[in-house]
Amino acid sequence: MSLATGYTWTHKNIKLVGYSMAGICTSVVFPDADTCFDVGPGLPFQIPVSNILITHGHMDHASGLPYLIGQKAMTGQTPPTVYMPEALLNPMQQMMRLWEGIEDHTYQYQFRTVPHDVERPLKAPYFFKTFPTYHRVPSQGYTIFERKKRLKPEYKDLGPRELGDLRRQGTVPDEHYDEALVSFTGDTKIEFLDSAQVRQSRVIVMEVTYWDSKKSVENARTWGHIHIDELIPRLDEIKSEKIVLIHASARYSSNQLRAIIDARIPEHFKHRVDLFPRPS
Repeated sequence: MSLATGYTWTHKNIKLVGYSMAGICTSVVFPDADTCFDVGPGLPFQIPVSNILITHGHMDHASGLPYLIGQKAMTGQTPPTVYMPEALLNPMQQMMRLWEGIEDHTYQYQFRTVPHDVERPLKAPYFFKTFPTYHRVPSQGYTIFERKKRLKPEYKDLGPRELGDLRRQGTVPDEHYDEALVSFTGDTKIEFLDSAQVRQSRVIVMEVTYWDSKKSVENARTWGHIHIDELIPRLDEIKSEKIVLIHASARYSSNQLRAIIDARIPEHFKHRVDLFPRPS
């Protein structure tokens, strides 16, 4: 494992690849949906991805965009589609124009914004919606959904032959439904949990920056972050199969973080709370 290849986390059929340490780099790729949440300073494992979802403009989350756009151009890939908060659009366009001037090259890319609760397509059968987050600068989170198909309730007890007869008669026994798979917060205060689509996602990838009394809850909130003391009382609201914690301060080792999880997280929640892999 390295910054070049990213660290891998899996749960059932969901695989994520990335790296996250507060102030240094945060980026997580969901390969099945061909999507990258944030890009940090720009790393090789992100280059093949077509869709980039930027939560906010801080350098440890977004400064790598020019690198990735340049790498995709150099390797002959399709230009990426990059979604971001509306307030970030003009500054990012200006940044790209500066880099184009520095490199004496015009790059192809698509920068887009999207309102909350509006679907935007990804690699089929996936799509995403944004949700509000609460950082020091304009920010938003993203939920990736999978559009699935199932039998309508009234046809669930029918066998293959009967279902085939219905289809030949022009009856459609199936219905589509959407499953919230992965929600990614970026940097935010705990109020992001007010979003129902996030609480019901199969997996939440969320920041918890501060983990002990060396930094208070008030300090975390001042800087637009989450303290572990704020998450613990709200664990019972979260219906997710897994709560994956990222963006811990570099002052904590992985062993220290795991010890805090073991000591602080109530026993009946421990099987649902994971630390995203990081250096020891």
